[in-house]
Amino acid sequence: MANLKEVRTRIQSVKSTQQITKAMKMVAASKLRRAQDAILQMRPYVQKLYGILGNAAASLDGEQQSMYSVEREVNKVLIVVITSDRGLCGAFNTNAIKAVLSLIDEKYKAQERNGNLWILPLGKKSLDYFGKQNYKVIEDYYQIFGDPTFEKTKEVADFAMQGFLSGEFDAVELVYNEFKNVATQILRAEQFLPISNEEKEEETDKNTNYIFEPSVEFIINEMIPRTLKVQFYKAILESNASEHGARMTAMDQATENAGELLNDLRLIYNRSRQAAITNEIIEIVGGAEALENG
Repeated sequence: MANLKEVRTRIQSVKSTQQITKAMKMVAASKLRRAQDAILQMRPYVQKLYGILGNAAASLDGEQQSMYSVEREVNKVLIVVITSDRGLCGAFNTNAIKAVLSLIDEKYKAQERNGNLWILPLGKKSLDYFGKQNYKVIEDYYQIFGDPTFEKTKEVADFAMQGFLSGEFDAVELVYNEFKNVATQILRAEQFLPISNEEKEEETDKNTNYIFEPSVEFIINEMIPRTLKVQFYKAILESNASEHGARMTAMDQATENAGELLNDLRLIYNRSRQAAITNEIIEIVGGAEALENG
């Protein structure tokens, strides 16, 4: 049987852990509410923006191509991976990192071999992993979740967009977790640049007519950079909400596991205590019989 003092110590330790996980669950739930509201308000705006841009592009009838849509031979690649700064959120960070490794293996193995692949981590967990794996890591923006505002996000988007325009990168990929609900996050690996027209065409309303002022070309040249930055900000908000949802779920499961472990430890403690009492009774009875026989 286990030592009673050891079991009592373990019970107190598990109780303390359970209190911590409960508190972390409550904190994650509070943050999730704000993050969820932010992304749910953002999605209709992004969808409408894509629709307007798609209609404007359709008005050109292929006469003009945006500089962000130019497809080149892909020799140099930038992969932006969005994770969190902290752990204790289940497989949230691991899944994003695995998605990047899978993307490299499937599409950019040659670029990696030639040293023409860069990782831009947003979140300390991705920085820690790829920094230790000898990848070319751009460390300037990994602390974005300290202040995930649109202005801060715009700096990262500008870096990727200017890198594409200057030819520093021929393709930019975006890997993040999309928020579905508290228990479910959908992993996304999207081509950020060059722009793919397929998604915009899905949002296009063929029956909508616009009057463009000063011109459709001017509107498109102004809208595309803004749309890209909004798309980037949306990915940040999706990942932020997904992180809090994943942490809330993980801490809830940890609290339940702690409760089950406490029940097992209490059962062990009671059995050990009962066995100790039984042994003491047997010793007393045996001693009494020995005195009588003596």
